[in-house]
Amino acid sequence: MTWRNADFLQKLQKPILVVGAGGIGCELIKNLVLTGFKNIHVIDLDTIDVSNLNRQFLFRKEHVGKPKAQVAAEAAKALCPDVNIKFYHDSIMKEDYGVEFFQQFAIVLNALDNKAARSHVNRLCLGAVVPLVESGSSGYLGQVAVIMKGKTECYECVPKPAQKTFPGCTIRNTPSEPIHCIVWAKSLFNQLFGEVDPDDDVSPDPNDEENQNPKGNTVMSKSSSTASMDGNNSENSKPVSETEKLSTRQWAAVNNYDPEKLFNKLFFDDINYLLSMSNLWKERRKPTPLQWSQFLSGEGSSRESSVNTLWSLDKWCNVYEKAIQELAKRFDESAKENRVLTWDKDDEPSMNFVAACANIRSHIFHIPEKSLFDVKSMAGNIVPAIATTNACVAGMIVVEALKVIREEFDKVRSIYILRQPNPRGKILADDEPVGPNPHCYVCSSHKREIFVRLNIHTMLVKTFESKILKQSLNMVAPDVIDLFTNRIIISSEEGETDALMDKPLAELGVKNGSQFDCDDYLQKFEIRIMLLHHEEFKSDDFEITTDPHVHTAKAENGVHPEAEIAESHRKEEEHKNGNKEGNGQPVEDGVLSMEIIEKSPGLKRKAVDTNDEKETSPKRSRIIE
Repeated sequence: MTWRNADFLQKLQKPILVVGAGGIGCELIKNLVLTGFKNIHVIDLDTIDVSNLNRQFLFRKEHVGKPKAQVAAEAAKALCPDVNIKFYHDSIMKEDYGVEFFQQFAIVLNALDNKAARSHVNRLCLGAVVPLVESGSSGYLGQVAVIMKGKTECYECVPKPAQKTFPGCTIRNTPSEPIHCIVWAKSLFNQLFGEVDPDDDVSPDPNDEENQNPKGNTVMSKSSSTASMDGNNSENSKPVSETEKLSTRQWAAVNNYDPEKLFNKLFFDDINYLLSMSNLWKERRKPTPLQWSQFLSGEGSSRESSVNTLWSLDKWCNVYEKAIQELAKRFDESAKENRVLTWDKDDEPSMNFVAACANIRSHIFHIPEKSLFDVKSMAGNIVPAIATTNACVAGMIVVEALKVIREEFDKVRSIYILRQPNPRGKILADDEPVGPNPHCYVCSSHKREIFVRLNIHTMLVKTFESKILKQSLNMVAPDVIDLFTNRIIISSEEGETDALMDKPLAELGVKNGSQFDCDDYLQKFEIRIMLLHHEEFKSDDFEITTDPHVHTAKAENGVHPEAEIAESHRKEEEHKNGNKEGNGQPVEDGVLSMEIIEKSPGLKRKAVDTNDEKETSPKRSRIIE
């Protein structure tokens, strides 16, 4: 074939990086070696689970438990023995894989399934000035987009919709939907076995605003002094944090993770304590406490062996007991190595524990119960993965990668795999890449600044770091300096600012209008944050905006990204340039998936020159107060 000339074959020798060796990654690695790419690096942190085998075709049953990157590399080598393929069983978020690491590659191909890692790779590719091919799939929908610094919009040019969050008092005190109980059960898993987040406590919240009188005092019924498991000790009915000052994990450890004691604590004592908060139940149906002694032991009927059917409460209690015993054993072993457990929807004991606890709590609060399959789908925000879609996406990644390595940038396209043919009869629709968003705080050559509304008197430094910098702005190792006081608020150096983590921002001299210089040395990313104080905000409420005069509804317990602002900029440019007809259409309006790129083809933004972007300064020398 004429296109396989010496010059082209030489280009195939260029090193490329594949990030992710899962559903799309397996197909992609196979396509790359069969296309003729000879120098491939693969990185993935995950190991192979039996649930992967139906769509990740480089893996076999004997590979279960092995690193995905390793097995995928070995399979690629078997397909093409002369390929030079190197694997890393590691996290791409680690400091070892910084800008210098990325600069060795001609192109980076993403096959990831979460936004944080995508944002991280996006920033590293921008810093290294290396083209990135981003991709995603969601059921029958798929998408491929090429990201080139100064030529196309980056992954963060258009704010992604935030995951649905729920007020903590609803989760802890007054659930009304199955998802509330599922979120509570996942938090319980972390409180008992995983990485503890103080904001995700599962005990009743006695400070619920709904249970306060006009003077702001908590209202408790007289029965609160007698509500207990045995009817004699009133202290037993209170949340752990209100009695012995033990955490949920400490209480469970003291009681040797006994399933019966833990059950009675969670589903009898704590529920009785909630009942004593009388104001909560004036207009709600009261929950019904449950005790372990009410249930029969047994496996359940044969009909209850299907994950798609609703199981009896007896069956869920049996599942709960077995899951607790297995997880406690695992946790004891991991604790010897100073590790905690990580919840995984594909890990049977972990999934069974969450499903059982969620359904038992649903029964208590008179909420419709769900099958194991339904809970798994809701708990993991899962859109079923379809192997054919992944194969189409992987094929289009290689098509676009070939254009990039041949430097045919004018031929690059964004590809959309549609659920049904568009008016032109195309399932694979293409569109010209959209230019950079001049207001993007990640890739814009203009000043990178945002405004954050919060309560400086109640927001702690650790909340600012975890909720705003890491979760919302996707920073990995942030450093923060208050420009007014020249004080270091947060340091990426281990232990440097630990003493400040539990202090409110105001206690460190932060005022309304304070400006923070924030940088992530690993990502070569800098941004200036202007703080706007709002007295009515709670400790973990905040807004992020690019315009201080635009005021949207505050985000409770999470970020409220300014998607409306970004969309208005897009519409402005569309109006200026004319609505150019595109072949594609939005991948799916309002899709909530961790495996899809939220972006709509056919909306054009005027390209701006960002080649003169200033170099990110090296880590500055700083003074600790």
